[in-house]
Order: sequence, then structure tokens, then C-alpha cells
Amino acid sequence: MEETTSSSPAALSIHTKSPTKKNFIASLMEATSSLRSTPSFKEDTYLISHLKNSEKRALLDLRHKLSSSAALHGHDSMWGVPLLNDADPRADVILLKFLRARDFKVADSLNMLLNCLAWRKEFQTDAVSDEDLGFKELEGIVAYMHGQDRDGHPVCYNAYGVFKDKEMYDRIFGDDEKLKKFLRWRVQVLEKGIKLLNFKPGGINSIIQVTDLKDMPKRELRVASNHILSLFQDNYPEMVARKIFVNVPWYFSLLYSMFSPFLTQRTKSKFVISKEGNAAETLYKFIRPENVPVQYGGLSRPSDVLNGPPKPASEFTVKGGEKVNIQIEGIEAGATITWDIVVGGWELEYSAEFVPNAEGSYTIAVEKPRRVVANEEAVHNSFAARDAGKMVLSVDNTASRKRKVAAYRYVVHKST
Repeated sequence: MEETTSSSPAALSIHTKSPTKKNFIASLMEATSSLRSTPSFKEDTYLISHLKNSEKRALLDLRHKLSSSAALHGHDSMWGVPLLNDADPRADVILLKFLRARDFKVADSLNMLLNCLAWRKEFQTDAVSDEDLGFKELEGIVAYMHGQDRDGHPVCYNAYGVFKDKEMYDRIFGDDEKLKKFLRWRVQVLEKGIKLLNFKPGGINSIIQVTDLKDMPKRELRVASNHILSLFQDNYPEMVARKIFVNVPWYFSLLYSMFSPFLTQRTKSKFVISKEGNAAETLYKFIRPENVPVQYGGLSRPSDVLNGPPKPASEFTVKGGEKVNIQIEGIEAGATITWDIVVGGWELEYSAEFVPNAEGSYTIAVEKPRRVVANEEAVHNSFAARDAGKMVLSVDNTASRKRKVAAYRYVVHKST
């Protein structure tokens, strides 16, 4: 069998109907509940040439003070990077992270760095990545690394909704020892993500964090959340380039307005907040659809990781009142076509049919028109064509006023 893929998107045809008017309340709700974010965070390049003179002096001063302290503390490396090697540019990247976290105040940065080194030695973080901590049931669900964003940052997903189940909560957080073990596992996930960074000036030196707030039991997880937040703030400075919150409940804006005054502008500039039902639209801004997990409106399934880099997807938009037909032409007799298609939030009608080229031939309903609900994952299907023709994938949004993001990809296996 010979495999071919499309180098350009298949033909799209669009049919529209006149949109209905929104009432004032609906418009107001949409305006106040849509994606909200503070001015976008600008990530540090860690290039010495980009530093201000005062920042360069702070870096030299921190190197000198760390060198004097290291002889007393007996440890001078972090994430496999020797911090006192002036010839290794990776050391400057890590030192600049601590300086940035303390507004380039050298004494405060040194204190934070030494405390972090001491904690890493006590916690034995260099060994944690290889430990089996017994949380197989949480892997790929609660906290996990998955794919990368459009700029190449590794992405860490967090979702604590499973702990609304009291039995699950008690099994994981039932006592202090269980909590300590969970925190060690959570550090393990982050350490694995950090191993994907190169710590090079101008390189990928931070991760993207996606937090799913759906069904999160806030009161029960308060202790664990405070511990995680404290550990990460104290020991992983500037390791997160962007914090994306999805499935945010309506009352989050009230909570945010309360704690916002206590956050630095730099921290707030990393936040992206997306209401429930908008996960795909938000994530597509930063992550390509083939790298977004299927549960968030993407095309990536856990098993895909075993098959190497994901096949690229084509993105499109389905406006309110539109019907979009994706026509994949040039399918030869005997070929098999496999496709994936997803619409963020679904709640529209989907169908697939094969149209033979031969005059007088009947169109074959591969997938009959059906309503796809909001929480359904991406469609994955295949069809063996007996005759030459084209495949038509249809998404019908004419019953809705809401614009939706969507993506698809396909592979044609030609018969040999």
C-alpha cells in the first residue's frame, strides 16, 4: 500500500443562512464571559545582549556570591547544569530565572537559589523522575505532559475533577503520608517536563501549563493546592511561560478580582482564562489541533504518542448559520481514506459521504447525519473506495449563532 497525504487543505464549500438577532442580555453575557486575558507575557530570551546594564551587573554579582557560598553548601548544580561554569551559557539561563523572580535583587535571588538547592538535595529531586510512586491511575488524567505549543514549549495539563469522588480523594489525600507521596508524584511530573527544556539562550526554557477547573473540589483540595503552589513558586522560578485556565466556572471572575491585587503584573500577564465550553477555541490560539488532547477538542489521543510525531491538521472556522463541506478529491479506486475531524464544542450536525466520479453512480452515506454533542471527542473513521471519487465531510452549524473552531486531517492509502 502506498500512503499519501494532502499538502494543502481540501476544498471547503460554505453555505449560510441569515443569522438571527441576539438579544441584549445574550450579547452582554457573551461579552463578559468570553476569553479574557491581561496584556500578553513576553518571555525572557536569556540572551546576554538583551539585558540592561544593571541586569548584567546583577548576573555577575550573583555568580560571584554563589561561588563564595557554594564552598560552604557543597552543591552547585541544578537540572544537570553546573551553575559555576562560566563557559556554560545554560548556567546563566538558570541564574537569570532566579534573578527575574526576585526583580534582579541579588541578595534575595541568592537566598532563593540556595534554599532551592537545599530543598532539591533534601527532596532528592534528581532521582524522582525514575521512581515508581504508584499513581498509575492518575497518569494522563490529573497531571501529565502532552505535546508542545506552537512555539515548541512542552505542555503540562492539570485536571483535578476526579477528586470530587470522595473515595478517590481519601485514597490519594487521606492522611499526611499520602499527601506527601502525591506531592512527590506531582514534582515528578514537573521534573519530567523540565527535562524537555534545553536551557539555552534563545531556546525553549519554560513550559505551558493548562489547568482544567471543571468539577474541581476547591475546598477539599485547598491544602494540596497550597503545598503545590508553594513548592513550585519557591523552587521553579520562571518555569511557566503561560498559564491557561479552561472550563472556568462563572464565579471564577469574582475570585480573580479578589486575589488579583496581590499578583504581580508579570504573573497576571501569563494568565489566559477561558469559560466552560471554549477550551478548543482558547487552546488552538497557542497549540496546534493535532497536539491538543481529544478531551479538549483536539485530535491527539494518548496512543498517538507511540506512533511518532502527529500528522499535521488543517484548521477552519464554522460560523454561526454556516454549513461547511470539506471535499477530499482524487481518491482512486481501491484506495482507503482515513480521517479525523473535530469541532470545538460540537453541538452541530455531522455527516460523511463518498461521491463516485462515474456518471449515474449513487452517493454512499459513509456516516449518516447525526447530532454531535458538546462533550464528544474527535471523529476517527476510514473508508475503502471501490470506485474513484471524492469524500465529503459536512458540519452543519445553521441551527446555531455561535462561531466554532474546527480541524481535520486525512491520509489516503493507495492500492498497489
